[in-house]
Amino acid sequence: MNDMNYESTIRPGLQPAIDPALGDGVFGSQGGGRGRMVIVAVLIALALGLGWYLMHRAPAVTDAATARSAQAQSVSVITPGLTSVTGSITASGTIAARREMPVGIAGEGGRVVSVLVDAGDWVRAGQVLAVVDRSVQAQQIAGQAANIEVQRANARIAQANLDRAMKLVERGFISKADVERLTATRDSAAAQVRVASAELEQLRASSARLSIVAPAAGLVLTRGVEPGQIVSPGSGVLFRIAKDGQFEMQARLAENDLARLAVGQSAEVTPVGTIKPFIGQIWQLSPTIDAQTREGVARIALAYDTALRPGGFASAQIRSGSVTAPMLPESAILSDQKGPFVYVVGHGNKVERRTVKTGDVTAQGIVVVEGLAGTERIVMRAGGFLNPGDVVRPVAASAAPAAPRPGA
Repeated sequence: MNDMNYESTIRPGLQPAIDPALGDGVFGSQGGGRGRMVIVAVLIALALGLGWYLMHRAPAVTDAATARSAQAQSVSVITPGLTSVTGSITASGTIAARREMPVGIAGEGGRVVSVLVDAGDWVRAGQVLAVVDRSVQAQQIAGQAANIEVQRANARIAQANLDRAMKLVERGFISKADVERLTATRDSAAAQVRVASAELEQLRASSARLSIVAPAAGLVLTRGVEPGQIVSPGSGVLFRIAKDGQFEMQARLAENDLARLAVGQSAEVTPVGTIKPFIGQIWQLSPTIDAQTREGVARIALAYDTALRPGGFASAQIRSGSVTAPMLPESAILSDQKGPFVYVVGHGNKVERRTVKTGDVTAQGIVVVEGLAGTERIVMRAGGFLNPGDVVRPVAASAAPAAPRPGA
């Protein structure tokens, strides 16, 4: 009853006293729940804020990347791989006789009576090419032949005198001194016969030298004499003959190209004005280099053909072995004061400069002998508009290199 009275004495509006030791009271339980709700609300707010931030930031990053990608230059790239290439050196030069023989007059000369051959004729060794008037020489030969008969007659008389003297010596009518004198006379007369005979042979040889003859078999290249012309040892070359009709091309090469060649290597020679190639072989390499031009000569032996004209210009493709290396189109290889180089698209599509060493130039492209492994992505075109470090958009091109531009 007293308890009931106590509770009834509490008036509305008065806060009851709360014992701190009573944590499970009605009011304590409500306060803890309210705090947890605040914490949860804060966490939710943070999560929503972070989500909003990420949702609004990601498009900005994507837009920036897209913008950079859109601004990157599109370039064609090629992965060359390795190609087996037969080395070839291009050279130019002139056609000439392999062994050219200039022919002139060997005798004292005179008026040309007849010319028996013309340019383009084949001749044999010793064949008469032209004849010089020898009327004076003929008279000299006849006179000397008569002189020989005189000397022979004198020799016979001297011999007869000696024979008679030898018979008289036995009878004592002639002294031994007279016999010795007659013997000397007989010997002198015999010697005069031999001298006259030698002079006759000399005249005949001089007369024979008036005929201009071929020193060896071959093809007459030029004729520089006509009937009626006066010739002498100072007249110079009257005929030019290609010995055995053998021709050659004298190809002029830079010294570094000359060092790559050897005697026996084959070559294709194409004279100007024709598309027909002629197969030849190098038979001699110049042992010296011209100090002014820094060039040497490779002599390519050629068989006779009417299309080969000495003095004419020709080009040659000389095989210089084979090599396995990357091959690039001319447009992919750039050059500056540091030498040839290419642009390689590396990690992150960034452009890198790569120094290379080029080799042969073929119809399919340029051989790169140093600097590339063949697996790189090489900028095929527009390399002149790039700089190392540029970001590009690579577009794969055909694996086959393009041919060089005409006239390159």
